[in-house]
Amino acid sequence: MKALVLAAGMGERLRPLTDVTPKPMLEVGGRPLIHYPLAMLRRGGVTEVAINVHHLASVIRRGLGDGSRLGLRITYAPEPVLLGTGGPLNSLREFLGGIENENTFVIANSDTILDLDLRAMLAFHSDRAALATIALFRPANLDYYSRLEIDAGQKLRRMRLLARRDPLRYDDYPAGLDDSVAGSLSPFMYCGVIVADQAVFDLMPPAPPWSIMAGLFAPMVANAMPVFGYVHRGYFRTIDDLKTYDALKAEFSSSSPPGILTS
Repeated sequence: MKALVLAAGMGERLRPLTDVTPKPMLEVGGRPLIHYPLAMLRRGGVTEVAINVHHLASVIRRGLGDGSRLGLRITYAPEPVLLGTGGPLNSLREFLGGIENENTFVIANSDTILDLDLRAMLAFHSDRAALATIALFRPANLDYYSRLEIDAGQKLRRMRLLARRDPLRYDDYPAGLDDSVAGSLSPFMYCGVIVADQAVFDLMPPAPPWSIMAGLFAPMVANAMPVFGYVHRGYFRTIDDLKTYDALKAEFSSSSPPGILTS
């Protein structure tokens, strides 16, 4: 199985650290942050990974090499100009769809640490004949993030993409939802992993730049297509800014969570 790991961002909220070190290569627990999602993918059966790179790309290339030390084969997808979170898919269609009899691929963020059981998520995706399955988590500060809302069967019925925090405003997909339906939904945040079928390539915007949520998955939800939410209830951390990075480093200096780097 193949995956795309998104690693091209500028990491602006982590400056000045990211002026010299790209966010995926910042150290957590004695190793680069990106090692953790790569280990999660490897545990789940992923063997080949494409990593899109832009900001300080050479640092990422030198640090990860061809991936053999991590039990993976890495292909780099350079972005001289940023393509957005969805844009890399346009040029990676052949790579991600290039395994015979393999209809599914994975997209993962490079700045999250979680003990997600990817094999269980893949089974969930297959059992529901989903076009896409998005990993979800319920944080204490849900209003800080976009809200992805599922029904009792875990189908995504509405995406409320965060447009502004102060005052709080969302762009809703679908734009209008009956109050009785909306009141029955359970809200979560996206926690950095997506399983998708190759059929989604035919639904993508034709050219970058574009956002993977606003440009692809939110319109799919608005059109009631089979997009599901897989609720992750285990360990999950993401780095948003210097404060959360310092907190995570302190947590790992005390004791790193078990199982997040095991094969």
